[in-house]
Amino acid sequence: MGTLCGSGGGWTRLAYLDMTDVTQNCPSGFRLYQSGGVRACGRPATNNGSCVSVDFPSNGISYSQICGRVFGHSYISPDAVQNGTNHNNLNADYVDGVSITRGSPRQHVWTLMATRDDSLANGGHSNCPCVNGSTQVPQSFVGSHYFCEGAGGNWNDLQWDGKDCSAHEALCCSAPGLPWFHRDYGNTTTTDYIELRVCADQETGDEDAPVSFYEIYIK
Repeated sequence: MGTLCGSGGGWTRLAYLDMTDVTQNCPSGFRLYQSGGVRACGRPATNNGSCVSVDFPSNGISYSQICGRVFGHSYISPDAVQNGTNHNNLNADYVDGVSITRGSPRQHVWTLMATRDDSLANGGHSNCPCVNGSTQVPQSFVGSHYFCEGAGGNWNDLQWDGKDCSAHEALCCSAPGLPWFHRDYGNTTTTDYIELRVCADQETGDEDAPVSFYEIYIK
């Protein structure tokens, strides 16, 4: 592959999904959402918090960098990393959004947080951590390795693309690299598989963050 994430060439693509292509299907176990011309893949119907996941094996390729991007949608009322039962559990539904990890036990790579609100709401409790006035704080295992965007209740507003952002989201939507996330582990190499999970800490009738596009590369 050509230059990605400002880190030269030599990339190998591990994962790709583009639901605007009607010949493509959701990964096994994911539920298809179809509304307003959007096709996206989220959690199976559930009455509580959950995650649905897909693994991407490295096929024995040793790598020290991960680069990728994910686009999704805000369904009803996700609220990023508002403090839920599993708030500090990387292995559970710690986010309303997408969790990208590698290996077992899981090691955090990137988190993409979704929220309904793109203006300050509920005293900042349901806003992205990067919104001025938000009371949310990323988990210690997430740190600065996240993107977050609010949709203002608009299903068609693509999340994590850095576009159609409100003034409150200026910091969120100017995050370095957006929409591309990048991890560089220096001289440390691994053959770990990469896992993508769509998670939310409440029932699907209340919130979800289905994805409509992703691509992930390693080198």
